[in-house]
Amino acid sequence: MGIRILTDSTCDLGDDLINKYGIEIIPLHVTIGGRSFIDGVEIHQNELFDIAGRVNELPKTAAPSVGEFWECFRKEGEGVFIGISSQLSATIANASLAVKDDQLDHIRVIDSKNLSAGIGLLVLKASELRDAGGSALEIEEVILKMIPRIRTSFVIDTMDYLYKGGRCSGLQAFAGSVLKIHPVIEVDSAGTLGVKAKFRGGRQKSLRYLLDDFKLNIESIDPGRIFITHVMCREDAEFIRDEIRAMIPSDDIQITEAGSVIASHCGPGTIGILYCTKS
Repeated sequence: MGIRILTDSTCDLGDDLINKYGIEIIPLHVTIGGRSFIDGVEIHQNELFDIAGRVNELPKTAAPSVGEFWECFRKEGEGVFIGISSQLSATIANASLAVKDDQLDHIRVIDSKNLSAGIGLLVLKASELRDAGGSALEIEEVILKMIPRIRTSFVIDTMDYLYKGGRCSGLQAFAGSVLKIHPVIEVDSAGTLGVKAKFRGGRQKSLRYLLDDFKLNIESIDPGRIFITHVMCREDAEFIRDEIRAMIPSDDIQITEAGSVIASHCGPGTIGILYCTKS
């Protein structure tokens, strides 16, 4: 039996890549309007915001329970689970408890210290290593070295979701003080979210900043795989993809939609660039 590659539903890879690489997904949960939904199974970003608009309520999210992890981990075969940053969710803590409490030492739990397609980049690499015959230990060693090389930056269109969800304390200094602020958020080395830059006025300034920052770091970027992940702003994602194509030779620039958990915390209009550095 081959190595199982597992992740949670915040990896934002989309069904095509998940199926192509044989990745197993353990979903998080979204609660809104008095109902709980399974991320990516019972609710997607479009339905999420439809409900949020009707009930005038921001969604809440929850990690898979220890029991849900146990049900998945207890299956036969070695596995590597790569989950959303432990600084942003209880997902890694619950996965680790499931492994420890039931002595499921055939499953290796890795804290991605990232989110969204930043996790996806690690998961796809793990899948490629598995397909090349790598052992679970070898996969873990490579992924742990890769984690500090993942770069994730994104623009949010409204501060309500991220600020009220408490996932980015850096927004506190100016949230609600000025209208039409478009912050650029980044994931730091500890796996927490911080404000990298902020722009007043038109959204295009912040999008241009994302592209200028990408260009500034272009010599260090691994062109092998680049993600543009968004929440209900496909046109902006295509614009950014085309701009990046003009900057760097890459055969794999993917546009993916964020799942309902990431969308719950970032809100509509969020868009990010996610890639790996060469070293």
